[in-house]
Amino acid sequence: MMLIKGGRILNPANYRFEAADIVVEADRIVDLVAPGSVSAEGRQVVDASDRLVIPGLVNGHNHAQTNLSKGIADRWTLEILLANAPWTGGRRSVEEKYLSAAIGACEMLRKGCTASFDMFAEFPLPTIDGVNAVAQAYADVGIRAALAPMMADRSFYEAIPGLADALPGPLREQALSIKHAPHAQNVAVCRELFTNWKFDRTQIRPALGPTIPHHCSDEFLMGCRDLGLELDVGFQMHVAESKMQAIVAQQRYGKTLVAHLDDLGLLTPGFCAAHGVWLDDDDRARLADHGCSISHNPGSNMKLGSGLADTRAMLSRGVNLALGTDGAGSSDNLNMFEAMRLASFVSRVHGRDTELWLSTQEVLRAATEGGAQALGFAGQIGRLQKGYKADIVLLDLGAPHYVPLNDPVNQIVHCEDGTGVHTVIVNGRVLLEAGRITSFDFDALRVKAAAAIERLTEVNRESRALCQQMEPYVSQFCSGLAKTPYHVAGFCQH
Repeated sequence: MMLIKGGRILNPANYRFEAADIVVEADRIVDLVAPGSVSAEGRQVVDASDRLVIPGLVNGHNHAQTNLSKGIADRWTLEILLANAPWTGGRRSVEEKYLSAAIGACEMLRKGCTASFDMFAEFPLPTIDGVNAVAQAYADVGIRAALAPMMADRSFYEAIPGLADALPGPLREQALSIKHAPHAQNVAVCRELFTNWKFDRTQIRPALGPTIPHHCSDEFLMGCRDLGLELDVGFQMHVAESKMQAIVAQQRYGKTLVAHLDDLGLLTPGFCAAHGVWLDDDDRARLADHGCSISHNPGSNMKLGSGLADTRAMLSRGVNLALGTDGAGSSDNLNMFEAMRLASFVSRVHGRDTELWLSTQEVLRAATEGGAQALGFAGQIGRLQKGYKADIVLLDLGAPHYVPLNDPVNQIVHCEDGTGVHTVIVNGRVLLEAGRITSFDFDALRVKAAAAIERLTEVNRESRALCQQMEPYVSQFCSGLAKTPYHVAGFCQH
């Protein structure tokens, strides 16, 4: 049993901080009581004096495989990033897949994030050993995850009409030799994985991750749909992330990606669209009417030049809004405090009507309750409330960004950078104390990471050289395609 005493607790009803003690039994909050009203006898006491107490943050979109490739890219669009995927994430051993996931889980824990929607990728299809290794890394570090194996049955060069033809002959042959496994094999692996899931689903739950609609045949998408309904698992997909994706959707389907997914029956309350930058009014209406979520990833969207998502339009239409970092390959860090700050700022560039800007309360809600709903943990995490899981973060009011303390919610969203995280509790266990991870040996990861990078640099040398030969052609073709004017209701941008 645990007693968190002396803190200022975020009240989810009004987003004000109020003095209270939190009583925890096993993995749940069993009561919030007046300060000093419950005896500490027989309980583990966590001193929250001079602390703000908030629910653990929830990362709505992430990729475990990218944590070994952070910081390698500059001035890459999404399409250049995808073209370089064979070497940035290729030839990983099972141990390196575990290592990459553990590094990311530790970074999130250190920065107050206690759950993540992770689209973990392997090529040419998910493997039972690989997915289990990633799930085990999350379980060992101690934070939660919805883990969606990221899949496709069309390669990057097959998915974009005309791209392969833009390559010189020898490069075209090599590009077209890159093949994902057939859709039936992908679905079969997921069926076996999910049917024999070896992890506690209240901590690590499975989900489906067909990566981008036009990277997947309709047969594949419908197979995922049917499996998801049969086994009651959620979905996450990259939807309308870049303008090029929006243009390709019109070329391939004659409609938007969201409209196509709706026609195939994939939109359900368990569906989460990652990014959603290039959505129109009808797209947002479809997602809202089906109870879907969108994970807004402002850092990645800006770094890759994908655009600025209209989060006010999403909320106004009734879409559940989550907030994410994306993977370390495109955002370079997994800092949800930075994601909150950027989400607040991005909402302000769409116009000067301040009533339409996201409030800091809305941003904090997206990073907690909104993310919980997107991950399938609604009613379990994301709030400090009786009956919820004890996923709790203590922020140090002695940190410079809280001096003076004027408005706690504003300062969490606009000032906190992760350095004020003092204590993190997940499932009623203290995993980080005084800013140090107590549940896992992160220093050992540093040694293993250095050895892994040395090996991977060597084994991916030829793949990297090939990708670099293709990169100028990919960049020119995709940039040219993205110059196509795109005019739809609720979105007009060149």
